[in-house]
Amino acid sequence: MSDGIHRRGWLRAAGGAFAVTGGVGTPGIASAGGINPGQFVLGLNTSTLRGHHLPLEEVVTIAIDAGYKGLEPWIDELEAHQAAGRSIKDLGKKLADSGVGVESAIGFFDWIVDDPARRKQGLESARKSMDLVRMIGGKRLAAPPVGATDARMTDLDKIAERYRALLELGDQMGVVPQAEIWGPSRTLSKLSEAAYVAIGAGHPRACVLADVYHLYRGGSDFTGLSLLGPSAIHVLHFNDYPAKPSREKLTDADRVYPGDGVAPLAAILTRLSEGGFKVMLSLELFNRQYWAQDPRSVARTGLARMRGLVGPA
Repeated sequence: MSDGIHRRGWLRAAGGAFAVTGGVGTPGIASAGGINPGQFVLGLNTSTLRGHHLPLEEVVTIAIDAGYKGLEPWIDELEAHQAAGRSIKDLGKKLADSGVGVESAIGFFDWIVDDPARRKQGLESARKSMDLVRMIGGKRLAAPPVGATDARMTDLDKIAERYRALLELGDQMGVVPQAEIWGPSRTLSKLSEAAYVAIGAGHPRACVLADVYHLYRGGSDFTGLSLLGPSAIHVLHFNDYPAKPSREKLTDADRVYPGDGVAPLAAILTRLSEGGFKVMLSLELFNRQYWAQDPRSVARTGLARMRGLVGPA
């Protein structure tokens, strides 16, 4: 990456998305303030009900009836909805009429890989995904390190250039891609790496998609959230994890309802709230035990647990 891009990225970051917030370098929860419920939208990532194999429209109805104010669908669910002859725009209208925003969506495409042909195909896949997100009235799309999870990529400047290309595509489509952290991945497994890539992209809409489980799984200290400004994170995948198995052996299936594990959720929420963040907490679980239960009960329970931590809006 050229020195010019480095300088532009730093200057933008210094005054915007990654501006240093008050209390940097001080571990723990700030002494004043606390959690402001008005800064958080409580949302449902459809992965939480994915094992129930429900049509997306039914999942939307469950989310609305439960009282969620945000939704994070998966691209393959939008594709299946469309393939069944149903209107994505109508589904978006149903959500909007119910006061539910589509703050993000989950997709998988090879934007990060070294192979130019695969990367070109990945950007085309991203374009199609963004079009679906736009149709449902969505704002953002996850950009995880697909294709670079098994072999470590160490050139973060090169990744930043590729993330910028993805962001420029997002400018055309009206959807913001979020550099997503994947804890078990050998690339972009840490908050520090994703923040470097987002800053290095030198783009005003660069941001990070974080996840309580993935931050812990990848070995990131949650105190690092205090180093980011409010525009750095718009969506936080919200979940909890148990004390056992050990961090390195945890899997997606080990995620539990917020408050049922040992994650420092109150401290995380306090840091975000006192840092001025406005974030959708997207309940993202893959727990097989929950998939065996009534989906409406799972949705209601997950929302109740989040409300118990955030407080009444």
